[in-house]
Amino acid sequence: MQKETEIKLRVSRETLAALREHPLLKKRNKSGWERLELFNQYFDTPERELAQAKVALRIRRDGDAIIQTLKTKGNSVAGLSERNEYNWDLAKAKLDLKKLDGECWPEQLAELDKKTIKPLFTTDFVRERAEIAWGRGKSKVVIEAALDLGNVIVGKQKEEICELELELREGEPDALLELAAELGLTLPLMPCDISKAERGYRLFDANSYSLSLPIPELTAEMPLDDAYSALAWHLLGSSQRLAEQYRFNGHWRLLQDWVALLSELRALTSSLGQAAPRATTHDMRLALDALLEDWRPLVQAGHDDADVRNVAHEQFLEELQDPRWGQFSLNTSRWLMGRSWTVGRNTRGDRQGAAQLANWVPRLLAEEATSLQLGRYQQQPEDLAEQLPRIERIQSWLHLARDVLDLPELDRLYGEMNKLEALAHLPISDEVLEARVQQTIVVFQSRAWKTLLRL
Repeated sequence: MQKETEIKLRVSRETLAALREHPLLKKRNKSGWERLELFNQYFDTPERELAQAKVALRIRRDGDAIIQTLKTKGNSVAGLSERNEYNWDLAKAKLDLKKLDGECWPEQLAELDKKTIKPLFTTDFVRERAEIAWGRGKSKVVIEAALDLGNVIVGKQKEEICELELELREGEPDALLELAAELGLTLPLMPCDISKAERGYRLFDANSYSLSLPIPELTAEMPLDDAYSALAWHLLGSSQRLAEQYRFNGHWRLLQDWVALLSELRALTSSLGQAAPRATTHDMRLALDALLEDWRPLVQAGHDDADVRNVAHEQFLEELQDPRWGQFSLNTSRWLMGRSWTVGRNTRGDRQGAAQLANWVPRLLAEEATSLQLGRYQQQPEDLAEQLPRIERIQSWLHLARDVLDLPELDRLYGEMNKLEALAHLPISDEVLEARVQQTIVVFQSRAWKTLLRL
């Protein structure tokens, strides 16, 4: 068994050619580019029980070598994945079921009749690989860079494979992100943790690619730093999966959810106060604001305009041809991995970062609720939009930390605040102003809101 740690980056054919000649890779390329033709047959049961267990089983023909591979369920966060991989050399291209036993075989598949496992789809591609190595501080880093071009084929359906894979051979995992971020300074690289196997399954069923990563389980005793890290990784990883699926099928709802996740990440980060000094979050906020400045108005316009919705997918594909989405994704991953918001903060900031979540979040919400001054906007509803950042900060914690909040009718408050936020985004009209007044009254009179104001 070996542990596979890698990052996958979707690219265009033009970018693939540019990577082959990239000065950074040329400088660190210790082996030269080796060209391989890889033919892969994937297997599963008719009910796709292996896929449900997050297991990938294939036979690969690599020149004269025939290799059976089993990849088990692992961890994948924001494009950086880690999983166990088992490989066996075969004499012929026939699945050896006897090898699928012992510690390599998932417990949840213990009762599976392995004789029901049959060929399902193929992924055939040309791979150009090279060993990229350099000194990093006192340690050495070795990464295998692979440029893959080919197709996933399911019956008469197919999807192009065009990607850069960076797999860690020696060194620390953050070196993968460091190299990817350097390459992404000038080239559009899209972190994307969908495997070639997942693409095959997606051609069977467009909804098989899971978009909703589970929200991290928070505990009352968890320090704020740990909670923020878990939630931010979740939001970043989920936004990348939504971007990949929207690129694939163009469903409008996915773009709405993508913008909502970016907005939530922005609100969450800006809520941390001295636990995340503004200087430490500056670059991340700047990149987020640039994306939201372009995409949030478009999503809002598309609510009532079919023409906007119809052209949005083409605009998103153009976005992916620009380096900025990849830069944001990779740089934010590096920022989170290094916990950069904690660097150089003062003693008070350290205390806040170490505060237990059950103590910190209610205090934050109480301060935000008091500062929101809802009574004022019953008289001046036209100014409600100026409070959108505060409303979004409240909503981010009501949504993500509800398990550690002891508030009456919490779900109702969250729903009513969502309505208030939506009204704050709408253009002003007599009807909208009246609706804002009525909604501020509803929120103000809710039990949860009154409890917050008493804290």
